[in-house]
Amino acid sequence: MEPQLTKYVNTVKMEEMPPDAPETSKGPKTFSVEDAVETIGFGRFHIMLFLIMGSTGIAEAMEIMLLAVISSSIRCEWHLQSWQVALVTMMVFFGYMIFSIVLGLLADRYGRLKILTLSFLWGAYFSLLTSFAPTYAWFVFLRCMVGCGVSGHSQGLIIKTEFLPKNFRGYMLPLSQFVPESARYNVSVGKDQAAMETLGRIAKINRSKMPEGRIHEPVAENLGSFMDLLDPKYRRTSLQIWVIWLGIAFAYYGVILASSELLENNLLCGTGPVQGSISVEKGEGPCHCNMLSTSDYHTMIISTIGEIALNPFNILGINLIGRRWTLGITMTTTGVFFLLLIICLSRTGLIAILFCLRALVSANFNTIYIYTAEVYPTVMRAIGMGTSGSLCRIGAMAAPFIAQVLLSASIIGGLCLFAGVCFVCALSAFTLPIETKGRALQQVK
Repeated sequence: MEPQLTKYVNTVKMEEMPPDAPETSKGPKTFSVEDAVETIGFGRFHIMLFLIMGSTGIAEAMEIMLLAVISSSIRCEWHLQSWQVALVTMMVFFGYMIFSIVLGLLADRYGRLKILTLSFLWGAYFSLLTSFAPTYAWFVFLRCMVGCGVSGHSQGLIIKTEFLPKNFRGYMLPLSQFVPESARYNVSVGKDQAAMETLGRIAKINRSKMPEGRIHEPVAENLGSFMDLLDPKYRRTSLQIWVIWLGIAFAYYGVILASSELLENNLLCGTGPVQGSISVEKGEGPCHCNMLSTSDYHTMIISTIGEIALNPFNILGINLIGRRWTLGITMTTTGVFFLLLIICLSRTGLIAILFCLRALVSANFNTIYIYTAEVYPTVMRAIGMGTSGSLCRIGAMAAPFIAQVLLSASIIGGLCLFAGVCFVCALSAFTLPIETKGRALQQVK
């Protein structure tokens, strides 16, 4: 009996622990795009990408500075009233608003790089035509068309976000054959081989290596749509983001246009238009236009430098205390500095306040761009950015009428309105439900 029992026990053990089972069940190694990006790390490719894609921010910044500086010229050229000058800026943002959502949807379906290239060509073409605008009406129309082109530039930031390791996304602050299509986008639509080729190229440029195996991630069944932004998982985040985007744009473009208005009409300490201003009879009343002086241009240039002054501290805050707290603090401080403009200031004091304001409003935009690009998954990232960028233009469209019309009638009223909006945005930032600091980019919904 004992030999039979031993044989039975040995048979049971062999059936429970087949020696070759683990070897035969193993398949080929796989990795995600996030794994590849983290393995490749930060290197020469990303520096090159920053330099190339930084032109997207330059193009938009030049557009806004042009509107601020040229306001006095077109006022005199076509004998315009304040509301007509403000209408020019409003129509630029109207074009931006309409096309942001459209281009965001197209980017999620056809790729970020195609839409970015198209927007560059569109904006350049209509910017050139604006130089030959024969009348005020043509000028307004052509600037609106430029706004339509500028609306696609947010795809440049999405490309940078999707190629960066998570610990380096805070450094996005600062088209050509050298810029590849997003690997995350390719994977989301089932183009794994194209994604492998892109990542392999980046690894070669960075003198790094790829993970072993092949990419394997689930293909999105449905691409992103506007209704996905209102899904219960993202509804509160989307609504609060939209409020913040609207307020940030209102403050950002408001301070740029307000600085030009304060200098052009000499509104310091409550004084009116300077003596010797040009008065042109047009229609039922005179149109006063004051050309900016050399010292005014110096003031605007110095204040513009402020847009990069806060970047090191902004990067530090984003990476240490997170996106929500960094944005809440800078938005609160922005509101405080708007209120400081109410105080009677010397030219030096005005330069200092405008310098700080430009630094703060730029930091606000940098942070919300990064947060929005990180909070949504790949399949709805472009529509999320496009919708946010579109809605924020409502604030941008309102800014010229406050900065260039209301401010001339009531400095206190205009500045308090700007400050109040900043405080509301700060509260919304502090209470955002999702913190994206250190979080991997989501691939699917």
